[in-house]
Amino acid sequence: MAINYVWDVSTVDTYPTKDSNANVVYNVHWRLKATDDTNKDSDGNNWTSETYGSQALDTDSISSFVAFGSLDAAKVQGWVEAAMGADTVTEMKALLKAEITEKITPTSVRKKIS
Repeated sequence: MAINYVWDVSTVDTYPTKDSNANVVYNVHWRLKATDDTNKDSDGNNWTSETYGSQALDTDSISSFVAFGSLDAAKVQGWVEAAMGADTVTEMKALLKAEITEKITPTSVRKKIS
């Protein structure tokens, strides 16, 4: 099972001005989607799982400020992952993979007795 992870970090909260900088990103609303590139459901779609949240960023010392117009998804994703910490990101990815595995080969199935 090959899992592909894609971040969406396109929605952010900004301070209009902070320390003489404009549009300072201080919070990122993120989604992390996992897609199994190998296995498909009964409709022929790849199995997926997704989680989301928001991550506050430390803006106390803005030594390497990046202008809002120069931001891209890769830069913001890097900030989010750094703020979360590698262990948290690894744990989230493992949970998403486990959710996909459970969808493919469920350990429990709900049924109704008629």
